[in-house]
Amino acid sequence: MIVTTAQLFKHAYGKYAVGAYNINNAEQAMGLFKGCISSQAPFIIQISKGARKYTDKRMLEAIIRSAAEIFPDAIFAVHLDHGDEQTCYECIDSGFFSSVMIDASHESFDENVAITKRVVDKAHAKGISVEAELGMLGGVEEDIKVDEGHAMLTNPDEAKDFVAKTGCDSLACAIGTSHGAFKFKGKQSLHFDVLEKIKALLPGFPLVMHGSSSVPQDEVARINAAGGKIAGSMGVNVDEYLPAAKRGVTKVNIDTDGRLVWTRVHREYFRDNPGDFDFRPAGKIFIEEYAKFIASRNVLLGSANQLADLRKSLGK
Repeated sequence: MIVTTAQLFKHAYGKYAVGAYNINNAEQAMGLFKGCISSQAPFIIQISKGARKYTDKRMLEAIIRSAAEIFPDAIFAVHLDHGDEQTCYECIDSGFFSSVMIDASHESFDENVAITKRVVDKAHAKGISVEAELGMLGGVEEDIKVDEGHAMLTNPDEAKDFVAKTGCDSLACAIGTSHGAFKFKGKQSLHFDVLEKIKALLPGFPLVMHGSSSVPQDEVARINAAGGKIAGSMGVNVDEYLPAAKRGVTKVNIDTDGRLVWTRVHREYFRDNPGDFDFRPAGKIFIEEYAKFIASRNVLLGSANQLADLRKSLGK
């Protein structure tokens, strides 16, 4: 069942965070739905600009609709991840998306406000929520590239002003996370002090953590043992997910970790089966491995075993 992100956030706020997972194909969709059903967790499917271009934007929508029929007990929202203004308008007009993210964080504060406000006005006219971003995360993911010298933490006072001026429904804050697999050097913790200040100025307002993959070191090691060359990668400490949720983070974006699971499964399979050219056995393994990974993350986010209570709150 597709619901709005606003409905998910209302139920989650202050208790847990909803996992927001990017998908690009049928195998990821199947693993995601299976993992969320097994852990009894609501979730958000994220579709990026890159995913919409990978095959055809209609293909992913059809896959998601089919998955919703295969897993009728699933409760989820569909979200555009890191959209520009034009892509946001396309998704708003499609009638398929629960929410869109307008990412104008690379612009000046005033220009970010102006662009976000235009998207908010169009989205709200159709009952669609808008996520915006203030501050800039470092790292690389798809067409997002910000070097660490230009990464900026979100200013709490600006966050309050930004929300008031734009009317956005949730805000992605830069609190120390980063895009991609190479997030940190050494041990890094989230800036909970910044998060607490934002929450104090915007009580009850849903906050979002981007770039929140943990980059599991066992996955990296297995990829490298199977011929990969991923070195020096470091991710977010998963033990900080729930403390962040208690401080107003209602949505946690996880993309890179899913790519690592995909890479590990396929590298190991074809290493161990060099004469095989059928990708379906590896795909079946990935679905099960990704489902287990998703379920484990839902436990850490606190969203596991929330479906029954959420369904009751929705009157379903």
